[in-house]
Amino acid sequence: MSATDVPARPGGVLALDATMRKEESLAKLAWRRFRRHRMAMVGALILLGLVLYIIVGSLVFSEADANYNDVTRRYLAPGGAFLFGTDEIGRDVLARTIYGGQISLVIGVVAALISVVVGTLTGALAGYYGGLLDSVLMRITEAMLTIPQIFLLLVMAKFFGNRIGDVQVLGRTFSGSVIVIVLIIGATSWMYLARIVRSTYLSLREQEFVTAAHCIGVSTPRIIFGHILPNAMAPIIVAATLGVAGAIITEAYISFLGLGVRAPTATWGSMMQGATSAVIQGHWWLWFFPGLMIVLTTLGINFIGDGLRDALDPHSIR
Repeated sequence: MSATDVPARPGGVLALDATMRKEESLAKLAWRRFRRHRMAMVGALILLGLVLYIIVGSLVFSEADANYNDVTRRYLAPGGAFLFGTDEIGRDVLARTIYGGQISLVIGVVAALISVVVGTLTGALAGYYGGLLDSVLMRITEAMLTIPQIFLLLVMAKFFGNRIGDVQVLGRTFSGSVIVIVLIIGATSWMYLARIVRSTYLSLREQEFVTAAHCIGVSTPRIIFGHILPNAMAPIIVAATLGVAGAIITEAYISFLGLGVRAPTATWGSMMQGATSAVIQGHWWLWFFPGLMIVLTTLGINFIGDGLRDALDPHSIR
């Protein structure tokens, strides 16, 4: 449309057409950028497929099927009635990857949620108030960074794992070690996010919209969480996404070492640990399928995290 095609208002002011005035919201802009990120879409499809695999599979197999053992069918190769084969005591590997995936994803999501809440709260308070509170919170953060996460997980899982009884949640039985692992992973993964949020708050608190909120009498909590936090969500969302993958891998570490989620609750990591002795005997399917689930989940989440980082980047022009 040329300037001569734009209708003029009285006084010589040009009236722009509605299509020329159309604005794009930040959410739509981020979604458009995300859709253009090919690997992010691949990651979303991978993650969607895994979620459907777990949901549909749980409708076909029961938890009893996953834990049922029959030594007369031990070490059956994939095929026939057992698509993923059977393990050392005759349990169906397919059913166990389904229910083990539920626990692994729950551990990843809940641990990441705890990490995000603690890291965001710490960084927001430190960055907004500054001064003594900032110094105290950052020294605590630095002290937490010196504690090796894997070592703490191994010690705490060994000490508390057998002291907490099983719990029932939505009809599922979870061993007490799941609670210990989730809490420790969440409590030792928030420090880097706290530093990022702090630096974001240090810059945003000097912006004009914060000054205007102070002038009209907006309360401090509302400024921190209602005005500044929405403008700092980009790094938080990316950290939360990547934190899920990190928590799943961390759980797999300690389960592989035999100090993770205790039986009969299965996770992909504990299934890998149970396959260590079978590898020597050539029973490859015991480690291949749970390992494949871990790899696909990690790749899918990391691809989505990369896409979110680019989509939420305010300096991106794509």
